[in-house]
Amino acid sequence: MSSPPSPSPTAGAAGAAPPPEAVGPLIRGLAVLRELAAADGRRSVGDLVRATRLARSTVDRVISTLSRTGYLRVEGRDAVLTPRLMELGNAYLSSCRLPDLLGPLADALADGLDESVSIAVPDGDGVRFVHQATRRRAMSLTFRIGDLLPAERGAPGALFAARWGEEDWRRWRGRRAADPRDAGFPAVPHGRTDAAASFEERAAAAREQGWSADDQLIEPGLVAVAMAVRDTGGAPVCAVSVVSHTSRHSARSLREAVLPRLRDAVEAMADALGPVGEGRPAAPPAPGSAPASWTRASKQELGPEFVESLARGLTVLTAFDSAAGAHGGRAELPLTAVAEATGLARATARRALITLEHLGYVERAPRDPRLHRLTPRVLELGFAHLSGLTLPQITQPHLVELVGRVHDSASMAVLSGDDIQYVARVPTVRIMSVNITVGTRFPAYATAMGRVLLAGLPGPERAGILARTELQPLTRHTVTSAARLGEILDRAGEDGYVLVDEELEEGLRSIAVPVHDRTGRVVAAVNVSLHAARSTPEHAREDLLPPLRETAARIEADMQVAGRYGRIAAG
Repeated sequence: MSSPPSPSPTAGAAGAAPPPEAVGPLIRGLAVLRELAAADGRRSVGDLVRATRLARSTVDRVISTLSRTGYLRVEGRDAVLTPRLMELGNAYLSSCRLPDLLGPLADALADGLDESVSIAVPDGDGVRFVHQATRRRAMSLTFRIGDLLPAERGAPGALFAARWGEEDWRRWRGRRAADPRDAGFPAVPHGRTDAAASFEERAAAAREQGWSADDQLIEPGLVAVAMAVRDTGGAPVCAVSVVSHTSRHSARSLREAVLPRLRDAVEAMADALGPVGEGRPAAPPAPGSAPASWTRASKQELGPEFVESLARGLTVLTAFDSAAGAHGGRAELPLTAVAEATGLARATARRALITLEHLGYVERAPRDPRLHRLTPRVLELGFAHLSGLTLPQITQPHLVELVGRVHDSASMAVLSGDDIQYVARVPTVRIMSVNITVGTRFPAYATAMGRVLLAGLPGPERAGILARTELQPLTRHTVTSAARLGEILDRAGEDGYVLVDEELEEGLRSIAVPVHDRTGRVVAAVNVSLHAARSTPEHAREDLLPPLRETAARIEADMQVAGRYGRIAAG
């Protein structure tokens, strides 16, 4: 069966025509982002034109604008989403406060039960994940933050549907009729069509008993039990699920084993939320003219290739992030605060909010329609795909750019025991080149990246590695004195780089810098390697070190965004 036809790029969340005040370029730009997200972050320009039904010139201008904002890059004929786009999803996660307030409690529950735990929120007639504490097993939960599931395909959906009205059920039945095989939900396995038959019954049971079970509704072998965290009015703010596999539990045994602990955790989460579950006005961010002035400068530089109204609309989304940081509750902002945070005129901010509300990314606060807040639908803008990027995948395009600048090979490595292991590499094209592949291991003590990584370790951990390492001479230049190596590592920590000249292999010179995570911990190193005969050590320091440091800074910036609400795997 074919997928449902794509909606018009101007249609809102419910297929409605846009209001007169809506900003057309913002609608069209977000349509391009949605299509890229649906294609797992990469699509050719021609395919985007066909999928969005927009003019080629319009798509080109959108891509040019999003490239300028750093939300995508162009590789040949393809547009590719970048980790920086996760700023939009981070704004929702920060403004709703659920991962920050409840994530640690979910992690503790997962540790105590030794089962996967997830937090999900309602999104229309679907369920969207906002936090995952996953147990790493051969058979384990694989959904990502931002993934959307049909409400009927899992335990959380019944808890949310327990409070649905007739209009909600009408929309759900309409969606089921139009898409009976869940083709519009790419994260969920297709083909399971019987979950809908029992959904209304399960919703009624969830309303009576206060919990809901999933007996392989998502896919065979997966079982779960869920409870809702409610606000003071009794409405579910989110649902917490404990997920296991039939190799460990049946649906019944899982419920019997975890329900008491789950109930205690949910009560603790409700206490942690306090009045935040209902939302309250957030302290407005400090006025910031930087976003507006940046868009004006970009417009002056790029001219018609930069769609200023699209860029302005995206800054409105990120305004809620800075508001959340200034307040302990959910960020709910009046128009004035949005205008001040973005540096936009009130009329401009108002039209952007109207447009984002039409598309389902912003809603009015139930208790005060003058306040606006982000919805979970913001996560559909590529967050799920980008949250699954590994460190090498984040790094690779930056290494490509670096090699294009310096015309020598560049790599990334991490510590693996007492060795370094290459996790990303971009070779240069030369008659004589350094032939190293991803997965290659070398002794850390004799390499530039290894010394950068050792220098970044806490003192006791570094001392332990050096104590068990036999410093063998790999070439006549290799440092084999423990005292001398210690001095080099101390200096590396101060200088922020290491140059190794023909110590690993005769004729091979390498210069490396560290890569830090959000906490400031050194997690990887990047280097440029070249034949020593082609230049001098001074050349490496003067000509290679500055672009190498710039590359590391860009990688770290991507990691800051991508790792804020998720874990970045090393490979």
